[in-house]
Amino acid sequence: MAIHYFCRHCGIKVGTIDRMPVNAEQIGIHKLNEKERLDMVSYEPNGDIHIKTICEDCQEALERNPDYYQFDFFIQ
Repeated sequence: MAIHYFCRHCGIKVGTIDRMPVNAEQIGIHKLNEKERLDMVSYEPNGDIHIKTICEDCQEALERNPDYYQFDFFIQ
């Protein structure tokens, strides 16, 4: 079982945590409301967890172009 982080905008893999056990408080999932959790966290059949985040490149693009916040995917 591992936790994989992917950018919600460009899809690049940001990182992986495979040190187990890890609980929800350690990775911050407990701070998400139900809607955010459904949007950002998915559980794979093999026990892995996939979490949507924002990579540094997309974060910089958002800071330079705030109007991009209206799009789910702004990088083609």
